[in-house]
Amino acid sequence: MTDKQKFRLTKILISATICVLGVFMPLKPVKIGIFVLAYIIAGHDVITKVFKNIAKGKVMNEKFLMTVATLGAFIVGEYPEAAGVMIFYQVGELFESIATGKSRNSIKALLDLKPDVTTVLKDGKETVVPTDEVASGEIILIKAGERIPLDGIIIEGNTSVDTSSITGEALPQDKTVGDSVFSGTVNLSGAVTVKVTSIYREGTLAKILELTEKSAEKKAKTESFITRFARYYTPIVVYSALALAIIP
Repeated sequence: MTDKQKFRLTKILISATICVLGVFMPLKPVKIGIFVLAYIIAGHDVITKVFKNIAKGKVMNEKFLMTVATLGAFIVGEYPEAAGVMIFYQVGELFESIATGKSRNSIKALLDLKPDVTTVLKDGKETVVPTDEVASGEIILIKAGERIPLDGIIIEGNTSVDTSSITGEALPQDKTVGDSVFSGTVNLSGAVTVKVTSIYREGTLAKILELTEKSAEKKAKTESFITRFARYYTPIVVYSALALAIIP
């Protein structure tokens, strides 16, 4: 958890604890004061954001709906429900933040698997070049302890390879001449010479990274849809509630 997520979790726990205490309070004024305190602790940032959005002309969103609903609950005397709804909203925001953070960390971890440079063998000489510039068919040298930069086939040497970062398999795999190796895995025991079978952007690691990024993009599109949906849903609910309160 990040510091921000820990702070949000702390607010949720404090607010929930205060609400539980409020339920057992015999005096109504004290009970109301406790639920108001729990509500402020849980929702002060939401309410602040609503007023900032109103100042910018952005009124109808899910935060505005939450604020109107909970304040309405206070007005009609449903104090536990008002505080509880805001607490549950913050719980949802916390879970969303954690899920988004995990997606970002997954992409970052995959990017860290890519070696920036690769040792290419040309005319018997070792030349260090950026990994993105290595062409298919070139011969590269991968020493013990180095991460394999590109997909290829071993043409010289024997080693064992840690493939856990790609396959999740804990035990190293023995590799010899003719065996395939994949970008993002680690050469553990011996130097091997490898013939590259695909450039970086077409390799195993790049494809996994692309799938991960597409997954994150789909999530972002879903969130964008929910935000757009709230623009229409919120005014319908608010105006319908006003009509129900006034017209009868």
